[in-house]
Amino acid sequence: MERSRNGRTAESGTKVTKPVERRAKQRAFIVGASLEPHLAELEELLRTSGVAVVGDLVQSREKPHPNLYLGPGKVEELKALAKAADATVVACDDELTPRQQRNLEKELDLPVVDRTAVILDIFAAHAHSAEGKLQVELAQLEYNLARMRGLWTHLERIGGGTPLARGPGETQIETDRRLARDRIAALRRKLEGVKATRSIMRAERERAHLPDVALAGYTNAGKSTLLNALTGAQVSVRDRLFHTLDPTTRTWKLEGRTFLVTDTVGFIRKLPHKLVQAFAATLDETIRADLVLHVVDGSAPEDELMEMMAAVEEVLDSIGAGENPRLLVLNKADAMDDERRRELSFRHPDGLLVSALTGEGVEELGERVVAEFDKALVAVDLLVPFSEGGILSELHALGEIEREDTAEGVRVHTRLPGVVAARFARWSVPNGSVPA
Repeated sequence: MERSRNGRTAESGTKVTKPVERRAKQRAFIVGASLEPHLAELEELLRTSGVAVVGDLVQSREKPHPNLYLGPGKVEELKALAKAADATVVACDDELTPRQQRNLEKELDLPVVDRTAVILDIFAAHAHSAEGKLQVELAQLEYNLARMRGLWTHLERIGGGTPLARGPGETQIETDRRLARDRIAALRRKLEGVKATRSIMRAERERAHLPDVALAGYTNAGKSTLLNALTGAQVSVRDRLFHTLDPTTRTWKLEGRTFLVTDTVGFIRKLPHKLVQAFAATLDETIRADLVLHVVDGSAPEDELMEMMAAVEEVLDSIGAGENPRLLVLNKADAMDDERRRELSFRHPDGLLVSALTGEGVEELGERVVAEFDKALVAVDLLVPFSEGGILSELHALGEIEREDTAEGVRVHTRLPGVVAARFARWSVPNGSVPA
């Protein structure tokens, strides 16, 4: 018999917890059907959603059972275990098909939710901006649309079995689906309007040509805490999954230059594809970033850290940000002992060890960011007429400049990103020469 990390005993892939003294309103029995289930993460998701976990069961399968998710024998075992644990709901570690969910609920006589439903519930609770709420509602409606069948089965075909004598239950299903599709269409139109507004805001930032840095990483890796440490922002920070859903952009002053830093939604393993699509506008900030800081929880065990990094890389690739320049930031140094620090320096020599909580390594991170942007800078020599004071102000905002007043105008030498340098090409002069 094997004892788990939280004191539960495990035999044949099952675990049952002792009754807790203060009974939670919702008590979930969690199950997984895969070769490598991650029930600890599902348990954390449920905890974030305010649900207590009273037990778990694992069946090692190459793929879930097409009708029941678990095999028939395991379903019978699950029924007994859930009853013994006094569970009020069963949570599955994968997204269920409508058929799997209906059949499992029928066999267990308990409500059944899947991983996607739990994540959507958390997103709905944590979305605060108008855009975030629209995105969550859209994802929820698309998820529930396929599951509407069966909600009204007690009313089906009361009027008979012929096509011209449909019962009120069937009519209600059709009505609900039509209303859901209409609402989905309306939400998509609203999101297009929000996207247009975001594009205008982004165009304003691009006109200023400030370098963009995006914080990406696994949920609860400390991205929001790092944003506060870098920029002096006061973004809300909590030790829970998906606390930050809405992108937050702040300015970061480094060596006389201004950078834009954006905190984005965190990722997890098996992030449902519909959520990636729903939050495309949010994730677009990562796609367009000049530099991505991949923030990881360096205090996590190495195998877990590698799995989290792989999950983030997979999502970045899927949204088209896989080729963006990036730096690995090994956060939570304050929670590491000397042995773990040495291990990280050996396994991830390119990573930068920081503690967003204490400030350790933050200065070095700033130096690395400046060095990364300096690689893409080109030297330019400009002769700006005295009448173009606005151009001189822009150049000052972009970084340090060397200037000299001449009879023809202000001679400027500076280093700019290639795309930005092209904007000032009309005032460019050959190095060391001044027009007559």
